[in-house]
Amino acid sequence: MTDMKELRGALGPLAQAYRKFIEDWELRLASRDTNRVVRPFEWGEEWSRNWPVPGVERNGDPGESLRRVARAATQASGEFFDYRTPSDFRLEDDVLRFTSAVHTPSAENNTVSALWFPAPGTTTRAVVVLPQWNSKIPQYVRLCQMLRMMGISALRLSLPYHDARMPPELERADYAVSANVGRTMDAARQAVIDARSCFDWLESQGYRRLGIVGTSLGSCYAFLASAHDARLRVNVLTLYSYYFADVVWNGVSTRHIQQVLHGQIELKQLQEAWMPISPQSYAERYIEQAGGQPKKTLLISTAYDTTFLREHSEPMVAELRRRGADLEDVVLPCGHYTLGQAPFQFVAGQRICSFLERWL
Repeated sequence: MTDMKELRGALGPLAQAYRKFIEDWELRLASRDTNRVVRPFEWGEEWSRNWPVPGVERNGDPGESLRRVARAATQASGEFFDYRTPSDFRLEDDVLRFTSAVHTPSAENNTVSALWFPAPGTTTRAVVVLPQWNSKIPQYVRLCQMLRMMGISALRLSLPYHDARMPPELERADYAVSANVGRTMDAARQAVIDARSCFDWLESQGYRRLGIVGTSLGSCYAFLASAHDARLRVNVLTLYSYYFADVVWNGVSTRHIQQVLHGQIELKQLQEAWMPISPQSYAERYIEQAGGQPKKTLLISTAYDTTFLREHSEPMVAELRRRGADLEDVVLPCGHYTLGQAPFQFVAGQRICSFLERWL
């Protein structure tokens, strides 16, 4: 019989070679886009003027004022993510559109759109799908079609500043995550409120068993939405992080933003400013929002993620488990970008669909 120490020794070089193969593949995929724009650093404190965070003392320092607003918004997050249900839902050719409850200077961004994949027959099960940053249609259409075949209706939401919501001066969804601190917060707040508005529409159509699926930036938005909405009992978070600021500060996908942030702001300041949109602020609330029953949660991460580093994702698993969350934790042997490639995308898709079929 082969000695286990010898076996591990033999596998060591293979494991290292496989890791290098994945990391090289990741770098090639991450370098495909050549239209990343390095934009100037801005505190964007003016974006906070429309947030429902009254009574915050502001001074002449925009950074300090924004961090004060952030602390107040985190403490009163129910109000921060509160909204009035849109009154102009309209479904045309399986595209749901409505006016976002969050108003921005961009007319295009103020109209929400979501592709609708209704399951045939009578069903009460539905999910809202939140894609990753810079996603484009038809990404996630195949997943939604698979869910529809399983009897689960799906709404594929276009995130703020994505798809038809992108302002004409942009080629990428730069306004969703950028070196403008306040605008990034506003985009996250809008995404959460838009997603919750989609659930309002689903309820009006008779759907009662509701879930949410989010990937990468979409997983952050999905967690925030679920932490503030007791209706979402089944949650799938793929490529997730417990921290928002740390991912932007360290991840491969945001290197062009880091060029601006480093030297203009300290990481601690960014963490404080983005506290209201960071999952770490709401672990307890996420559990409590289950209405006495733990939410069913599927967490999918990757072993070689250079965007959402393992040190940023593992604390979420540990903290949710410590609080008694009912979760499944899946780690796939690939990276952030390679998860979207065969065969890993099919493995992830199968895990997502089977989890929703079982618990929704």
